[in-house]
Amino acid sequence: MSRVSVHTGAGYYQWGNGCEGWILADTPDLSVKLERMPPGTAELLHYHEKAQQFFYILQGEAVFEVEGKGSVVRAGEGFHIPAGVKHRIINHAAVALEFVLSSQPSTNNDRINWT
Repeated sequence: MSRVSVHTGAGYYQWGNGCEGWILADTPDLSVKLERMPPGTAELLHYHEKAQQFFYILQGEAVFEVEGKGSVVRAGEGFHIPAGVKHRIINHAAVALEFVLSSQPSTNNDRINWT
């Protein structure tokens, strides 16, 4: 057991177009990250064969595209995505989107981009 923050977590990374993240916990069975997406950014459509994911929105408004349908999720709300479901997160808002992302098991080597 340990206490973590963006300063004491397992690492910082950048992804997409100016998006960034902080690894708060990373084990084979569980991954917890804090991520930030600038306005007008979107993730590539993808799925995970093994991992389910839960997104909790801290700031801003996310649009989740799941199997071709959009869902708006606001600060203080969460969104669960089961394993095997094609999805992506989009920030159409004029402010940065911040969220906590929990994946079980970890998504390391478990991401298939959909083209």
